[in-house]
Amino acid sequence: MPPAPPPSPPPLRVLTFLHSHEPGGVERIALRLVRRWRADGLDAPLFLGRADGAMATDVGAGLAAVMPRCRWPGIVHWETLWMIATLPRVIRSLRPDLLFCAGNSYAVVAVAMKLILGRHCPPVVAKISNDLDRRDTRGWQRWFYRRWLRVQGRLIDHFTGMETPMRAEIAEATGVSAERITIIPDPALSEALIDRLRASPEPARVGPGRRFVAIGRLAAQKNIALMLDAFERGSGPDDRLTLIGDGPDRAALEARAQRLGIATRVAFLGYQPDPALRLPDHDVLLLSSDFEGVPAVVLEALAADRAIVATRCSRSMGALLQEGALGTLVPVGDVAALAAAIAAARPGTQAAAASLAQARRFTIEAAAGRYWATFARMARETAA
Repeated sequence: MPPAPPPSPPPLRVLTFLHSHEPGGVERIALRLVRRWRADGLDAPLFLGRADGAMATDVGAGLAAVMPRCRWPGIVHWETLWMIATLPRVIRSLRPDLLFCAGNSYAVVAVAMKLILGRHCPPVVAKISNDLDRRDTRGWQRWFYRRWLRVQGRLIDHFTGMETPMRAEIAEATGVSAERITIIPDPALSEALIDRLRASPEPARVGPGRRFVAIGRLAAQKNIALMLDAFERGSGPDDRLTLIGDGPDRAALEARAQRLGIATRVAFLGYQPDPALRLPDHDVLLLSSDFEGVPAVVLEALAADRAIVATRCSRSMGALLQEGALGTLVPVGDVAALAAAIAAARPGTQAAAASLAQARRFTIEAAAGRYWATFARMARETAA
C-alpha cells in the first residue's frame, strides 16, 4: 500500500495593519494589495485603528477590517500609540502567521509588537516605502534616525524594497544581509489602469499654455512651496498648474500662490478619488518632494505617457526615469533648477514605448503574488 501523501500545510494568514482610510500612498497600495489577495482566495485580514478617511469610499470600499472600539474624538493625534495599545490583542485573537508592515511610518508599530509580544510575535515583513538617506533632516536628527534604522534591522525579520537601488540602501541603513531583502516593484498600477490611461483621448485645448499637474498630500515632505516658487519663475503667462490633494499645508500654500501673483493660474482641487485618471487632462507632471521612495504618481505619469519634471528625491529616481530618458530630474530643494526645468518642459515629449514598458513593471498583477511568495518563504523558514 503506497504511503499516504503528507498533509497539506494550513493556509497562510497575513495581517496588514493601517491607521485608517486617510489618504496616503502607503495606505492606498496596502488596501489594494489586501483586496487583491482576498480576490485570489488568500487569508489576508486587515486591522484599522479607526474607520475615518476619504479612501473608505473608493479603494477601501467594502473591504472588511478589524477595528477596536474607540470613543475618543481626538484619537487621530495619538493613532500610533492607539495602534500599539490595541493591536497585540488582535494578533493574539487572529493568530496570523505573519505581519505585513506596509511602510516606513508603521515600523515603530512593528518594533513595538516584537517587544510587547516577544517570541509570540509572528515574523514581520516590512516594506520600505520612503527614502532612508533623509538628507532633508539636520545632522543630529539623521544621527538618531540611523540608529533607529539599525534597531529595525535587529528586530524586523525581512524587508522589501520597491526598486533595484533600494537593495543597497536598505542593507546599508539597517545592517541586514542581502538574504533579508526582497525587491518587488511597487504595485501602484494595474494592467487595466495602464490600458485606460493609454487609451484616453487628448483633451481639446482651450488656450496656448501648458497644463502642469501635481498629485499628492499637501504636507512638508512634498515641498509644494518650492513648486509654487519655481512655477512663478519658470512658467509662461498662459500656463496653468493644478494641485490634486489635500493636507495641513493647503491654506498656507493658497496664501503663497496669492503672494506670488499666480493664484489665478493655480487650481487647488483637494482630494479626488482615482487621481491618476486626471493625468491625461494635463501635459506635464511636477514632483517637488524632499524625499520619496518610488512615487506612485511618477509611475502613473509613465502609464499616462506624460512628460515628467521631478526632484531627485530618492536613490531610485534615476533608475525609475532611466537617468533622464523618461523625465527631467533636478536636485532636491533647488528652486532655480526646478524653474529652469519647468520653463523647458514640452508636452508630448515622453518616450511612449519606453515609458509603457517601465510602467508595466509596477502592476499589482505582477506584485501581489511575489509578496505572498515572500510571506510563504518567511513562514516556512520560521517553522523550520
